[in-house]
Amino acid sequence: MTRLILATRNAGKLIELQAILADAGLPHDLVGADAYPDIPDVKETGVTFAENALLKAHALADATGLPAVADDSGLCVDVLGGAPGIFSARWAGTHGDDTANLNLLLAQLSDIAPPHRAAHFACAAALALPDGTERVVEGRLLGTLRESPSGTGGFGYDPILQPSGETRTCAELSPAEKNAISHRGKAFRALIPQVRELLG
Repeated sequence: MTRLILATRNAGKLIELQAILADAGLPHDLVGADAYPDIPDVKETGVTFAENALLKAHALADATGLPAVADDSGLCVDVLGGAPGIFSARWAGTHGDDTANLNLLLAQLSDIAPPHRAAHFACAAALALPDGTERVVEGRLLGTLRESPSGTGGFGYDPILQPSGETRTCAELSPAEKNAISHRGKAFRALIPQVRELLG
């Protein structure tokens, strides 16, 4: 069985990705970056989701000699010109402080009326092989932003994004419901044919 490394140390994201890839029937041993604790985290110096995803995937593939999959994703708010975008995880200054990021964004949008709160989650998913071969695909989840958080599932900005056609936020959906429509689900399902082509 080929080991496929998922370039994340975020436990919530790892569970989500393992479920999406396992549902596709990929015959690979899916492990997170925590299986290789000596490998340093990669600085996300790209200016697009795709660039950052490829940076992370190549770094892990180079360091381990194994195929690696990475993603970069974030929330893009129309009225903010697409921000926080690639800065979503560190919008409030500290990387990964979901509560601070969410509260800052809600404060910034406090005067914006519901009809103007359109936003989308974007995800770029990348596959990199040790020989330098790479593939990258993207997915989006369109929606609007609530004025206050709702739901306890998911992570990040899930409690405030209400997908188009839904009455619930992403944090109120079951994991299966979320994976079926999410930006990450779309991107990774689009990546699966590339994984099959390159890894069998």
